[in-house]
Amino acid sequence: MDATEMLVAILIPLSAMAMIFGIIYLARKENLAMLEKGMNPKMYRPAPYNNLKFGLLLLGGGLGLLLAYIIDMSVPAIHGEDNPAIYFALIAIFGGLGLIVSYRIEKKELLDKQHNQAD
Repeated sequence: MDATEMLVAILIPLSAMAMIFGIIYLARKENLAMLEKGMNPKMYRPAPYNNLKFGLLLLGGGLGLLLAYIIDMSVPAIHGEDNPAIYFALIAIFGGLGLIVSYRIEKKELLDKQHNQAD
Protein backbone atom coordinates (compact mmCIF):
# COMPACT_ATOMS: atom_id res chain seq x y z
CA MET A 1 0.00 0.00 0.00
CA ASP A 2 1.59 3.29 -1.05
CA ALA A 3 1.30 6.59 0.79
CA THR A 4 -1.66 8.01 -1.14
CA GLU A 5 -3.77 4.88 -0.60
CA MET A 6 -2.98 4.95 3.10
CA LEU A 7 -3.79 8.66 3.31
CA VAL A 8 -7.13 8.10 1.58
CA ALA A 9 -7.91 5.14 3.85
CA ILE A 10 -7.37 7.37 6.87
CA LEU A 11 -8.92 10.63 5.66
CA ILE A 12 -12.22 9.29 4.29
CA PRO A 13 -13.48 7.79 7.60
CA LEU A 14 -12.18 10.79 9.56
CA SER A 15 -13.90 13.29 7.29
CA ALA A 16 -17.14 11.27 7.34
CA MET A 17 -17.13 11.23 11.15
CA ALA A 18 -16.32 14.96 11.27
CA MET A 19 -19.21 15.69 8.91
CA ILE A 20 -21.66 13.65 11.01
CA PHE A 21 -20.43 15.35 14.19
CA GLY A 22 -20.80 18.78 12.56
CA ILE A 23 -24.35 18.08 11.40
CA ILE A 24 -25.42 16.86 14.85
CA TYR A 25 -23.65 19.76 16.58
CA LEU A 26 -25.28 22.38 14.36
CA ALA A 27 -28.73 20.80 14.70
CA ARG A 28 -28.48 20.85 18.49
CA LYS A 29 -27.20 24.42 18.44
CA GLU A 30 -30.17 25.43 16.27
CA ASN A 31 -32.60 23.71 18.65
CA LEU A 32 -31.07 25.51 21.64
CA ALA A 33 -31.34 28.86 19.85
CA MET A 34 -34.99 28.14 19.10
CA LEU A 35 -35.65 27.27 22.74
CA GLU A 36 -34.01 30.53 23.86
CA LYS A 37 -36.36 32.47 21.59
CA GLY A 38 -39.38 30.62 22.98
CA MET A 39 -40.02 28.53 19.88
CA ASN A 40 -40.76 24.83 19.85
CA PRO A 41 -37.97 23.01 17.95
CA LYS A 42 -40.16 19.93 17.46
CA MET A 43 -42.76 21.91 15.54
CA TYR A 44 -42.86 21.46 11.76
CA ARG A 45 -40.98 24.19 9.92
CA PRO A 46 -42.71 24.85 6.61
CA ALA A 47 -40.69 25.55 3.50
CA PRO A 48 -43.21 27.01 1.05
CA TYR A 49 -40.90 27.46 -1.93
CA ASN A 50 -39.07 24.10 -1.93
CA ASN A 51 -40.80 22.86 -5.06
CA LEU A 52 -40.03 26.09 -6.90
CA LYS A 53 -36.40 25.95 -5.78
CA PHE A 54 -35.82 22.36 -6.85
CA GLY A 55 -37.79 22.84 -10.06
CA LEU A 56 -35.67 25.81 -11.09
CA LEU A 57 -32.51 23.96 -10.07
CA LEU A 58 -33.41 20.98 -12.26
CA LEU A 59 -34.47 23.27 -15.10
CA GLY A 60 -31.14 25.09 -14.88
CA GLY A 61 -29.22 21.82 -14.79
CA GLY A 62 -31.13 20.55 -17.81
CA LEU A 63 -30.47 23.75 -19.74
CA GLY A 64 -26.80 23.50 -18.82
CA LEU A 65 -26.64 19.92 -20.09
CA LEU A 66 -28.42 20.87 -23.31
CA LEU A 67 -26.11 23.82 -23.95
CA ALA A 68 -23.04 21.71 -23.13
CA TYR A 69 -24.20 19.02 -25.58
CA ILE A 70 -24.79 21.61 -28.32
CA ILE A 71 -21.36 23.17 -27.73
CA ASP A 72 -19.72 19.73 -27.61
CA MET A 73 -21.29 18.70 -30.92
CA SER A 74 -20.64 21.99 -32.73
CA VAL A 75 -17.05 22.64 -31.63
CA PRO A 76 -14.47 20.16 -32.90
CA ALA A 77 -12.78 18.15 -30.17
CA ILE A 78 -9.46 19.49 -28.96
CA HIS A 79 -6.70 17.02 -29.85
CA GLY A 80 -9.30 14.30 -30.53
CA GLU A 81 -10.55 14.24 -26.92
CA ASP A 82 -13.94 15.06 -25.46
CA ASN A 83 -14.13 17.85 -22.93
CA PRO A 84 -16.27 16.69 -19.96
CA ALA A 85 -15.42 19.80 -17.93
CA ILE A 86 -17.85 21.86 -20.00
CA TYR A 87 -20.73 19.63 -18.87
CA PHE A 88 -19.96 20.09 -15.18
CA ALA A 89 -19.33 23.81 -15.57
CA LEU A 90 -22.55 24.52 -17.41
CA ILE A 91 -24.64 22.35 -15.07
CA ALA A 92 -23.24 24.30 -12.11
CA ILE A 93 -23.71 27.68 -13.81
CA PHE A 94 -27.29 27.11 -14.90
CA GLY A 95 -28.20 25.31 -11.67
CA GLY A 96 -26.87 28.28 -9.74
CA LEU A 97 -28.82 30.65 -11.97
CA GLY A 98 -31.96 28.62 -11.24
CA LEU A 99 -31.38 29.00 -7.50
CA ILE A 100 -30.77 32.74 -7.89
CA VAL A 101 -34.04 33.10 -9.83
CA SER A 102 -35.80 31.15 -7.08
CA TYR A 103 -34.32 33.47 -4.45
CA ARG A 104 -35.43 36.55 -6.39
CA ILE A 105 -38.99 35.20 -6.71
CA GLU A 106 -39.16 34.35 -3.00
CA LYS A 107 -37.75 37.74 -2.01
CA LYS A 108 -40.21 39.60 -4.24
CA GLU A 109 -43.11 37.60 -2.80
CA LEU A 110 -41.97 38.31 0.76
CA LEU A 111 -41.57 42.03 0.08
CA ASP A 112 -45.03 42.15 -1.52
CA LYS A 113 -46.53 40.44 1.57
CA GLN A 114 -44.80 42.90 3.90
CA HIS A 115 -45.89 45.84 1.77
CA ASN A 116 -49.51 44.64 1.73
CA GLN A 117 -49.52 44.11 5.51
CA ALA A 118 -48.19 47.62 6.10
CA ASP A 119 -51.09 49.14 4.14
